[in-house]
Amino acid sequence: MAARVQEAASLRLDEIYRYTRDRWDDEQADLYITDLFAAFDRIEGHGVASRPIPAEFGVEGFYYRHEHHFVYWRRLSDGDIGIVTILHERMHQTDRFRDDLGN
Repeated sequence: MAARVQEAASLRLDEIYRYTRDRWDDEQADLYITDLFAAFDRIEGHGVASRPIPAEFGVEGFYYRHEHHFVYWRRLSDGDIGIVTILHERMHQTDRFRDDLGN
């Protein structure tokens, strides 16, 4: 099983990287993104404490907190993990989640 970063999550990763690099530096941005990917890999082994996505989001799946972000994921039809999106804790979660999924 593998974690696959879906389109909205990929765009969010780019934003996170640029923000972190601009605010701190390249090294910090690399560390944060590498740490996120390591957390993605731990999902399968229950190495992150995930909770079900609330019903009002309109999609089945799970989320967990990573530093200042919430990572949303779901099990794909082939059994892999799909990283749906990654939202900063200060973002309105439901609205941004729907924006990212095109709902």
